[in-house]
Amino acid sequence: MKLKELLTGISVLECTADPELEIEEIYYDSRKVTPGSLFVAVSGFAADGNKFIPMAAEKGAAAVVTAKRPEGTIPYVLVPSDRLALALISCNFYGRPAEQMTMIGITGTNGKTSSTLLLKQVLEKCLGAKVGLIGTMENHIGSEIIPTERTTPESFELQALFARMRDAGCTHVVMEVSSHAISLERIGGIHYDVAAFTNLTEDHLDFHKTMDAYCDAKAELFRRCSRAVINVDDPYAPRMLSAAACPVLTTSAHTRAGLYAEHVQLHSDSIRFTAVSGEERAEVMLPIPGRFTVYNALTVLGVARSLGVPLREAADALRQVRGVKGRIEVVPTPGMPYSVLIDYAHSPDGLENVLRSVRDFCKGRLISVFGCGGDREKEKRPRMGQAVARLADFAVVTSDNPRTEDPEAIIRDILPGMAGAAGRYAVEPDRRKAIALAMEQGRAGDVILLCGKGHETYQEIGKNRLPLDEREEIASFLQKSKV
Repeated sequence: MKLKELLTGISVLECTADPELEIEEIYYDSRKVTPGSLFVAVSGFAADGNKFIPMAAEKGAAAVVTAKRPEGTIPYVLVPSDRLALALISCNFYGRPAEQMTMIGITGTNGKTSSTLLLKQVLEKCLGAKVGLIGTMENHIGSEIIPTERTTPESFELQALFARMRDAGCTHVVMEVSSHAISLERIGGIHYDVAAFTNLTEDHLDFHKTMDAYCDAKAELFRRCSRAVINVDDPYAPRMLSAAACPVLTTSAHTRAGLYAEHVQLHSDSIRFTAVSGEERAEVMLPIPGRFTVYNALTVLGVARSLGVPLREAADALRQVRGVKGRIEVVPTPGMPYSVLIDYAHSPDGLENVLRSVRDFCKGRLISVFGCGGDREKEKRPRMGQAVARLADFAVVTSDNPRTEDPEAIIRDILPGMAGAAGRYAVEPDRRKAIALAMEQGRAGDVILLCGKGHETYQEIGKNRLPLDEREEIASFLQKSKV
């Protein structure tokens, strides 16, 4: 592809490269540069790509795209934003695949993963569509599952994935859109047919620094869509609404809105409610417990309705969906009088939300197993302890993903928040033993909630990922209990 074609839609401040130059490959990692390729020097957090322009030149790069005028003789294209340039070049390189599919983006602190996975199933059932999915747990091209390491891939990999989806016959793409992806222009050049907002609670402040900045990043998505679905029960909803320059369908579980829930029933294995939108009404049942499942269901129904799916058809499809792994996941405990749930909650607000949701249907005691990740925000550790001390009847404080930190040091950071729960918690750094300890406490009507790992089937200790599937640990405990 010619350089001038790759630069379509990009603001160019200065160009010393020949616009007719034929480019075979695009790289933003100088180690991968091949002769005749284009190197995009991205200013990253760990390293500045501009420092590696000499290496790219030595490896035969035909030209470089940069936001800083380079030294030396390599032909260059000077742009205002290297990250946006990478995103737009990637769009052009792969033939703008997103424009050939119906794009749906869901953003928010909690609920993105569950909502996208549920929506994919609803669109498949209602429209007969082949749906691509991009998310925290995994990516999908129809029924093909592709592992992922971050919520939204870097722009070049994202466009490559869109191209694979297009070429495989996908008509719709449902994706989680993280605040990092918006701020770092990973979604540059993408226009969404529908964008949805779930909620906003404290998270990623190590990156955004303030809640206002975090909110502004999320709100930017609603300047890039044709229709929006916004949960107006959230305190930050007004800022999302003010950003939306398009028709908006509001949702609520508490008051009248464009789409709202009436007669909500919460059970230990499901939720039920009546969905109302104008003159339309539909009975909704979803086999996933928890009040936030009502919100996720409203988001899914709202997006489906924005795409022309009748409310009743979407509600009927929700009855048939599979639960989402690691999101208030009900784990089989045959013969036991208590229930065990697994959830990914790993922030103070996420933990509080899931504990409150379980409280709504828990008939006995609520027992929580939780820890905090290593090499992450230390200030949230005592706050997570406070949430559990306030809302659980008994807790086992253990390890999450300690990474390069000492697990016991992490626990020491948590415990000041547990000061009001003396006698109502135990400390067990070994997560396997912690799970067993919690299950030993189980009595009739109790709910044991394992928090933090969710869909993960490993534990990060040091630089290694070691196998740890909580479902297997539960099954092993039950098997030993029968002996």
